[in-house]
Amino acid sequence: MANGGGDLMELARVFLKLGTTAFGGPAAHIAMMEEEVVRRRGWLTHAEFLDLLGAANLIPGPNSTELAIHIGHRRAGWRGLLVAGTAFIVPAMLIVIALAWAYARYGSLPEARGLMYGIKPVVIAVVVQALWALGRTAVRSWILGIVAVAAGIASAMGAPELEVLLFGAVLGLAHFLARQSRGELGPAGGVLPLVGSSAAGVSIALIPFGLWPLFLVFLKVGAVLFGSGYVLLAFLRTDLVERLHWLTEAQLLEAVAVGQVTPGPVFTTATFIGYILGGIPAALTATAGIFLPAFAYVAASGPLVPHLRRSPAAGAALDGVIVASLGLIGTVTWQLGRSALVDPLTTCLAGISAFLLLRYKLNSAWLVGAGALIGLMFPTWNTMSR
Repeated sequence: MANGGGDLMELARVFLKLGTTAFGGPAAHIAMMEEEVVRRRGWLTHAEFLDLLGAANLIPGPNSTELAIHIGHRRAGWRGLLVAGTAFIVPAMLIVIALAWAYARYGSLPEARGLMYGIKPVVIAVVVQALWALGRTAVRSWILGIVAVAAGIASAMGAPELEVLLFGAVLGLAHFLARQSRGELGPAGGVLPLVGSSAAGVSIALIPFGLWPLFLVFLKVGAVLFGSGYVLLAFLRTDLVERLHWLTEAQLLEAVAVGQVTPGPVFTTATFIGYILGGIPAALTATAGIFLPAFAYVAASGPLVPHLRRSPAAGAALDGVIVASLGLIGTVTWQLGRSALVDPLTTCLAGISAFLLLRYKLNSAWLVGAGALIGLMFPTWNTMSR
């Protein structure tokens, strides 16, 4: 492991570049990191890179950001951890702040409404595509499929997201132990420590907006969110739309749309939300809250990762958490789709976008841009939808 200042500068250059140009979501971010640190620079072997990717998948939070933090730590120790993570987050944060300023200044104009009118159906399609892709990988047995459906139903009936995720972990582990008791599996390893799951009963009372409550909302999300950045939708809808009433569903979709069309972590959706709620101080507060747990988890979990990755019981619990998170994504997609698909044009736009994503793996940034243009080109439909 290198520790020199030159290595820190090189880390900063690599991850500033990625934070500025890495469009397309976590899968694209991971591919670009592999290109930069394995094939171009040889900092890691392919096997070492996959080890770090597996480590990022075992802890809550934004996987591609945590992978960047892991790479920084492997390359230059604690200073590298801070430099790589910060360099990946900050460019995206600044871009989102600029867009949020434009939204706050011009968001009431017909042109801005037209942009969001066309973008929101595409965002729904992007989430559907992610749900399909994740489901094909994660739902590897009929019991996991049942857990996913049950989690979606529980969420639709109002169950708190953290309790749904804990429910998934318990069922996944119980299924593993039942199979072991029937002799279908070998001895169990240790159990995955589901960081943050003990907070499942925590609720946030309806309180006035403030920086400290805002920080706590996003700190909770960053501390407990497993599965995918798209589960962010479920948490934010419950806390900010239904419980605290700080946002409308339309504003939440617009925030997610900005996260889709900008490079870097999808979690910079928090930056946009913070800005429209309280300007730059709130944008910085929300960003710090949602990303802080990722740094802490990477620092704490590094020595434990080899043991956890060898544990069948840990894997079973994590499988349950992941498929439960897919149930959350499905429910919130249906709920938000009702406010995005408001007429035949938006319905067709979502359907075509979903087809292009699923069939041709098109980059979502191109589709979001096309949706924005369509929203501007068809003001009649846009007016009728309001």
